[in-house]
Amino acid sequence: MTGDMRPRRGVASTLFPWLIPALALLAWVLAGRLELIPAYLFPPPGDVGQAALRYVFGSPGETPYAGRFLQDAGASLLRVGCGFFLAVAFGIPLGVLSGRLAPVQGLLGATVNGLRAVPGISWLPLAMVWFGIGMGTTVFLVALAAFFPVYLNAAAGARGVDPLLLQAGAMMGVRRFRGTFAILLPAAMPHIMTGLRLGLGLSWAYLVLGELTGVPDGLGAVIMDARMQGRIDIIVVGMILIAVMGRGSDLLLTSSLRLCFKSARRLS
Repeated sequence: MTGDMRPRRGVASTLFPWLIPALALLAWVLAGRLELIPAYLFPPPGDVGQAALRYVFGSPGETPYAGRFLQDAGASLLRVGCGFFLAVAFGIPLGVLSGRLAPVQGLLGATVNGLRAVPGISWLPLAMVWFGIGMGTTVFLVALAAFFPVYLNAAAGARGVDPLLLQAGAMMGVRRFRGTFAILLPAAMPHIMTGLRLGLGLSWAYLVLGELTGVPDGLGAVIMDARMQGRIDIIVVGMILIAVMGRGSDLLLTSSLRLCFKSARRLS
């Protein structure tokens, strides 16, 4: 009996996260069949599916937007990757220092909390003046958006580490530099992992903001161009692809952390 129940639990736990997407898709299909929403406002799933197939697998030039997916996805991934890397490179070290050293917290705390209250859209005109339209502006916006959750969660995690753990390591001959990687970071990993995931999610959101400025390629650029052309189906395709790529990057991030840190393997 026990052997029969385990597979069922495994199937249920696998299918359960797809419950809301499945219900949303069902409601979308029914709305299209019953014509509850005009197709020019929100196309039915069949039309969106055909547009997605042409966009992803079509031959370039066959129809508008056909075969552009690889080029646009590559450009967007590069921008997200560069911006998120900068956020992590600055956010984690500064956050850990701020969490462990009161002078650093006093120096950075007010400035960081003040800057993070400024809406991201407010930085867009200034970024365009500084970096122009293209890679620089988008990377700046992505890095700025991802920095704050990475920094704040790293600081909270480092601040919450029990000093007895570091003292025990020092008594066993673990030097401060090695203790940072062997004791401090693993102990702060729940907060750091949360900050990284939040930062990565914001990276995708601000990617679209940066690409709406008129760049020639990227998923956000496709959405903006489709709006100008009245192609609602392509707008929906772009949104779905961003969601899929965002979820994929989140899985890649969590898998990498679990591979590198034993403490991350206990986290969901």
